Amino acid sequence: MGIIQLMDEPLSNKIAAGEVVERPTSVVKELVENAIDAGSTAIEVLLVEAGLTSIQIVDNGAGMDADDALLSFSRHATSKIANEHDLFRIRTLGFRGEALASIASVSKVTLHTSNGENGTFVHMEGGRLIEQRVGSLRKGTDIKIDQLFFNTPARLKYMKTLQTELGHTIDLLNRFALSYPEISFKLLHDERVILQTSGSGEIKRVLADIYGVAIAKKMIPFEGESHDYKVSGFASLPEITRANKNYISLFVNGRWVKHYAIVNTVYRAYHTFLPLERQPIVVMNIKGDPYLTDVNVHPSKQQIRLSKEKELMDLIYETIQRTISAVVRAPIIDKPKPVKHAPTKQMDFWKSSFTVQEPKEVRTEEWSELPVEQEEVPVQDEVSFVEKLPPVIEHVGKQEESPQFPELEVVGQIHGTYIVAQSNDGFYLIDQHAAQERIKYEYFREKVGDIDSNERQSLLLPLTFHYSRDEALRLKSQLPTLSDSGVFLEEFGDTSFIVREYPTWFPKGFEHEVIEDLIEQVLTDRKVDVKKLREDAAIMMSCKRSIKANHFLQKHDMERLLADLKKAEQPFTCPHGRPVIIHFRTYDVEKMFKRVMN
Repeated sequence: MGIIQLMDEPLSNKIAAGEVVERPTSVVKELVENAIDAGSTAIEVLLVEAGLTSIQIVDNGAGMDADDALLSFSRHATSKIANEHDLFRIRTLGFRGEALASIASVSKVTLHTSNGENGTFVHMEGGRLIEQRVGSLRKGTDIKIDQLFFNTPARLKYMKTLQTELGHTIDLLNRFALSYPEISFKLLHDERVILQTSGSGEIKRVLADIYGVAIAKKMIPFEGESHDYKVSGFASLPEITRANKNYISLFVNGRWVKHYAIVNTVYRAYHTFLPLERQPIVVMNIKGDPYLTDVNVHPSKQQIRLSKEKELMDLIYETIQRTISAVVRAPIIDKPKPVKHAPTKQMDFWKSSFTVQEPKEVRTEEWSELPVEQEEVPVQDEVSFVEKLPPVIEHVGKQEESPQFPELEVVGQIHGTYIVAQSNDGFYLIDQHAAQERIKYEYFREKVGDIDSNERQSLLLPLTFHYSRDEALRLKSQLPTLSDSGVFLEEFGDTSFIVREYPTWFPKGFEHEVIEDLIEQVLTDRKVDVKKLREDAAIMMSCKRSIKANHFLQKHDMERLLADLKKAEQPFTCPHGRPVIIHFRTYDVEKMFKRVMN
């Protein structure tokens, strides 16, 4: 007898559940998609303990009769696909016919459904039918999932905290609401309303429900069309940005999808409009012939393949860039060109700076005079004979056994960016931005570590910050962490926060930006802790007000900068790890000029 055998249906359903049902959010996604496909105009989602205890979806859709209600729990039972040709013309969200079978195999399910003529009640446990009988005549479907993964406890250990799991579901419902503004969505967690939309069909109102009125007002509509595709939606003004690309929501024929190439095209369309490493908020609907899309790539149906992809990318790029350019032309037309070779104005740099050893002399009210470094330019070894040998970068040399900061005499400056200094053993190039960044980093690192001091500035008008509901939920759990890093955030309604005071040593003129960046760090990094956040804060603030490239200094300014750099704990690299100093030994220079031959 052979060793190969067929798996029974309950076992195969549990294996399929591993692909379809990863967490409570996966269950909500499948069931809400079924409700949308049933023509519902109102969908209510009720969760207990983020869905791990109970998930209930109530809709007012078409419902099912008794035979379909029972058949719907069979694997690969579907009303959407009749033959293989239908796979290439998918117009519904669900079509694979595996969701209910997979969900029922790892939970306890009760189903009330009615098509308006008769009602049916079905009770399943672990994929087995427990009871079927006549039910309520209320048209629509009410399905409840209890004790998810009750018979596969190993799955539970992969679940995150309740707040994390709830955050995933809130994010999912936000996407559904944006894609279907004509449907009223309501989400309740432990009997508390988290999200509620009107179903009026106005995307702008949904944007206000999710991101807040202040952000919705700064979202501008766009629309474009090619031979095969039509794109439309809303894009944020460049002043509204986020730290990651998760705020670019893409919908293809009503389906929320993840597509790297499209997201990257949206980002490129904002080129020159956004600050470095910032992302826009964009909601984009893409309509096209279903024949051009393949949604049968993955069980989650979030990954798709597109035909005529280049045509679509060109359409997206041109539409968004044209829309943004029409609203904000000034940054392109009026952007000043940096001075390359000669200073147009000298300024006393040290009136706007400080020393590491004497922080009490800091005059933060004058920091705003300094130009800001707009971009971190990575070091490129354009000359092959420059080797990076830490802690001082030597030119074709060896690392010193006991490296010390050299005694330097300032000679001059190159292109308003690099200080030239000499010593007995050669000459040095010092990156002035990286040097001051190191000085300020060590200052801010000390300040952030002593956050309990009374050096705080009270505000007459508080700073206000608006976030979506899932973000607000995460922030509320991280308020102590933010407070320990100098961000004294207070709740101001369900999705808004205010700051009434901040440390006096925050870079002047950048207080709002610093606070927003630290908040974004908490939202982006789910494992953030106080130590890491303080480190990130010190690095970020040191870069905000460090002297920029193409800024010309007087000789005594350069001397003061090197004097302060010498006092630094680690003067040879900036906080980002870039070198501050490059050393050219006299011997190696003479060898290049062939003054010596050995």
